[in-house]
Amino acid sequence: MGFRTLDDFDLRGKRVLLRIDINSPVDEKTLRLQDGSKIKGCVSTIRELMDRGAKTAVLAHQGRPGDYDFIPLNEHAAYMSQYLGRRVVYVNDLMGTHAVNAIEDLAEGQCILLKNVRDFPEEQAKKTPQEHAESDLVKSLAPLFDIFVNDAFGSSHRAHASLVGFTPVLPSAAGRLMEREVKTLTQVFQSPKRPSTFIFGGTKFADALPVIEVLSEREHVDNILIAGLAGYAFLWALGRKIGSRTEALAKKDFTDEVIERAKKLMSAHSSKLHLPEDAAIDVEGQRVEYKLDGIPADAAIKDIGAVTIEKYRRIVISSKTVFLSGPPGVFEKEAFCRGTCELFEAIIVSEAFSVIGGGHSSAAANKFGYIGRVSYVSTGGGALERLMLGKQMPVVDALKASAKKF
Repeated sequence: MGFRTLDDFDLRGKRVLLRIDINSPVDEKTLRLQDGSKIKGCVSTIRELMDRGAKTAVLAHQGRPGDYDFIPLNEHAAYMSQYLGRRVVYVNDLMGTHAVNAIEDLAEGQCILLKNVRDFPEEQAKKTPQEHAESDLVKSLAPLFDIFVNDAFGSSHRAHASLVGFTPVLPSAAGRLMEREVKTLTQVFQSPKRPSTFIFGGTKFADALPVIEVLSEREHVDNILIAGLAGYAFLWALGRKIGSRTEALAKKDFTDEVIERAKKLMSAHSSKLHLPEDAAIDVEGQRVEYKLDGIPADAAIKDIGAVTIEKYRRIVISSKTVFLSGPPGVFEKEAFCRGTCELFEAIIVSEAFSVIGGGHSSAAANKFGYIGRVSYVSTGGGALERLMLGKQMPVVDALKASAKKF
């Protein structure tokens, strides 16, 4: 993959600076974490570092300065300790005397979590790795460490100081999460087993459009199934009626350019693109299904209908690779979770190599008990999208450059 991993280093007795992405949802009223699942994702790397005798200090961020979720990381440390079954000490300092003393006092197998790295004013500055290496953050911390490990895949599309600034000055490696994400997703997007099927649900067609355009041009992509509000928005762009309440939502992120791109895409790749043929709408809280031509004028579409479900099921079951981003319907409501559940069931039955990405997809899989039955669950949001588009990943590029230098 062009970068080093933990397999390339003897870690015992070494001071390791580990950057992770544990930015988690926060309750706006209590300012407590609502969920620790993202923290759980980094545990394998931390455990391995501790087991192999590293002296580990962790850098992470939460929220942005000025936002309500810009909070200290003490609760994150508690979650880490719970998942690891070992204590991770929170140090309420980033690069001052308290932090330096805590780093120097680390024993083999110990781990500390430093203060929210976005407390450093230049953390999010748009600079090159070499420019970030000259920052106070890197100059203060780098001399205290032997190795830098980056396991923050969810932030790997960003070129922030703590993400790329240490790679020019320290031997660097990808953590286990970063390694798995890049390896798995590169395989899925560049050389999937065929037939390959990519499913896009969710609410924003304009956001999915660039990815669908890129995938539709790739020979190894056989089917693209579009569902959720995104699927009906696509139909609306093509001139179909989808009900006024659905249209009101669909039009929010549409421009004349997006409509033209949608028409051009369908014209060029109609055999590869699959759109809904019917819909389930909300009638006083009840699920009622209609063919597209019969959708009521004021309809609010909440899920794909039975005809579309069966059509999509057949495609999924015959696939060898399946990627799903965004649920096909409003799965949170019992009456409209059928499309989501049926497609997950089809993915399991297919025995395809399956990947789900995006927070809503993961939440749906977790709610209905599919999370452990798919092959891989990606933690990436913006990073996942960037990888799908084949764009550069600043963190991955920085790790590759460091591998050449050291």
